[in-house]
Amino acid sequence: MTKPAPPGRRWNWRRLDTLFLRLFILMWVALAGSHLVAYLTVTKLRHQQDLSTTLSRLPPLATLPPGNPITGAGVPGGPPRPGPGMGPGGPPPMGGERMAPPPLLQPPGGTAAGGEGRGPNPFTAGNPPRVGGPMPMNSLWMDYGIRFVLIGLAAFLGARWLSRPMLRLSHAASALSQNIDKGGKPPVIDETLGTVEVRNAAQVFNQMSQRLKEQFDARGLHMAAVSHDLRTPLTRLRMRVAQWPEGPAQQAAINDIREMDEMIGDTLAVLREQHEGSEARSIDLVALLQALVDDLADQGLPVELLPPATDVPVRVRARTAALRRVIGNLVGNAVRHGGGATLTVHALPEGVVLHIDDSGPGIPEAQLEQALEPWVRLSQDAAPPAHAMAGELPARTAGYGLGLAIARDLAERDGCRLSLHNRAEGGLRAQLVMPLAG
Repeated sequence: MTKPAPPGRRWNWRRLDTLFLRLFILMWVALAGSHLVAYLTVTKLRHQQDLSTTLSRLPPLATLPPGNPITGAGVPGGPPRPGPGMGPGGPPPMGGERMAPPPLLQPPGGTAAGGEGRGPNPFTAGNPPRVGGPMPMNSLWMDYGIRFVLIGLAAFLGARWLSRPMLRLSHAASALSQNIDKGGKPPVIDETLGTVEVRNAAQVFNQMSQRLKEQFDARGLHMAAVSHDLRTPLTRLRMRVAQWPEGPAQQAAINDIREMDEMIGDTLAVLREQHEGSEARSIDLVALLQALVDDLADQGLPVELLPPATDVPVRVRARTAALRRVIGNLVGNAVRHGGGATLTVHALPEGVVLHIDDSGPGIPEAQLEQALEPWVRLSQDAAPPAHAMAGELPARTAGYGLGLAIARDLAERDGCRLSLHNRAEGGLRAQLVMPLAG
């Protein structure tokens, strides 16, 4: 009695199911099968054509010898055939001529005497034996056509068969970024389908997507924890500032604390939206901008919203907390570095365009894209744009260069586009393009 193989050593035939083996079998079957089918088809057609040609060239059947085989009349060597003026069986009339007997029927191979003077064989004279030579053009083109069609069909089916796992991997990778941005579950690829390479890739992809999900959740949790913990010292700071003597210093400190508290609240709202996976919804952009501008104007900041050209409500598709955080960051930069902010809304068929203009020195053209990268702060030693005057560069302020990078990331998650441009009349323009609400 044989012992069963250990579970770890059982033979698994799927170990041989590799991409190399599939390609080898596919090419071998396609080439060998096309040659075989083409050969059999052309050979059969040629055989049928040769057979019909041979039958059409056969001579007619030989006729019976002349005369009456019953009476012997007209048969060579027998009694003469009755003719005019001659009675049956009687001699020919005087002066008449006797008809010459027909020549004897010779065998097809020649004379009876030793085969001397052998004539042509009527069964083979019109059909000479075939000699070796090139294939006729019609058969040659048919052979090539059959092989071309079969190889092309096999290549199409094989390419579709082999590329299907790559399509599944591509779709899963595309869905991974969308699900992580929206806080959803990462896609899972079936690890039992496909070749060894495909199954290994599916296993690695599933592990990677799960790891990314955990990292994103951990990062959001850390940001939420820090933002939440900052509110405790802010509350103590607000209580201490309230004990100061009333004056400009106290009011400035209260405004700074309020701004920090609003930033923390916006950050927590954005993280909550991402964690809950809330979808973008229709938002009245003008109403959102007016509320933001009113809050900043109450603090004495130079912020202005120009009325739109149309009275129809301009509605965009985005997440409220994220959009408010993006616009607030851009307006804050314009007020801090450009001396003020002017907001303008343009409703276009392809989307809504928001311009946030300031009157500052702008940014050198070579550093416009670099300003949107994380951990990048523009140096005050960089060359100013051509329209900037001496002494117009802002003083160096503290920061880590994350504001614009976070704003662009939040905008792109909702299908918006953020870009920076220098205005011809001076100053910087932040342009935010948002999709229209359906």
